Amino acid sequence: MPVNLIDNDGFPRVVLTEPMGSSAEVLLYGGQVVSWKNERREELLFMSSKAIWKPPKAVRGGIPICFPQFGNFGSLERHGLARNRMWSLDSSPAPLSPATNNSTVDLLLKSTEDDLKTWSQSFELRLRVSISSGKLTLIPRVRNTDNKSFSFMFALRNYLSVSDISEVRIEGLETLDYLDNLMNKERYTEQADAITFDGEVDRVYLRTPFKIAIIDHEKKRTFVLRKDGMPDAAVWNPWDKKAKAIPDLGDEDYKSMLCVDSAAVESNIVLKPSEEWKGYQELSTVSSSYCSGQLDPCRVLYGFT
Repeated sequence: MPVNLIDNDGFPRVVLTEPMGSSAEVLLYGGQVVSWKNERREELLFMSSKAIWKPPKAVRGGIPICFPQFGNFGSLERHGLARNRMWSLDSSPAPLSPATNNSTVDLLLKSTEDDLKTWSQSFELRLRVSISSGKLTLIPRVRNTDNKSFSFMFALRNYLSVSDISEVRIEGLETLDYLDNLMNKERYTEQADAITFDGEVDRVYLRTPFKIAIIDHEKKRTFVLRKDGMPDAAVWNPWDKKAKAIPDLGDEDYKSMLCVDSAAVESNIVLKPSEEWKGYQELSTVSSSYCSGQLDPCRVLYGFT
């Protein structure tokens, strides 16, 4: 599969393509996926209309990597350090499965002397990004290269492109406990049959299932998020008032975005020296006509018969 490294705007990026026509773009800055288009060339990831493409600012949109901290759940800079560091192509990646038909790139971030002043742990963070027809897969791995144990949080912040946030629902998180960031991280239990949006939401759902469905009624499209090694799921939309207060987000951008993140937040991941943690995330889309009853979200979540 072709892997193409381009740099026409000061932001080197790898462009992945596959035979059915879908594509993805991955910045070396932040190791961040900033575009994922389906075979009809429709953009599936949200990018802020006011995104700042200038280091050291993180780029708002796509799939930023939050490591070794998520949000302000700790003393480091918000969402940690990985999203605003320059990564490199991994010269010694893990072997691919012989049967794979994916277009893949492997990236590597190693701690630097400057990083050690911020977070005094020596690490290697690897990311494999792959696309195949209808699927975008991210496999992060963290190795402890220090001589002592350390713990960390991790999240893949998925900015999904939606038609109208008020017409979107999330299935698979009902009845679960969550930490509400709008209420000083107080713990609550989800009471709704599905999560819908009519105001700001900023939550971390705990011990979530392997599969979550994000149903976009207007686009008749469902995102299916599958994950492993990241037991939590963060859900965020700033709504109108908060959007106007965020400098690198357009005032109306909140209407066409939704973050549903694969995360390990409640319980830190602990690695002894030389140990490695591995996560997995797969995003896919299925056509749906949920409003007309043609899609049963339970079938998306629990399998088609």
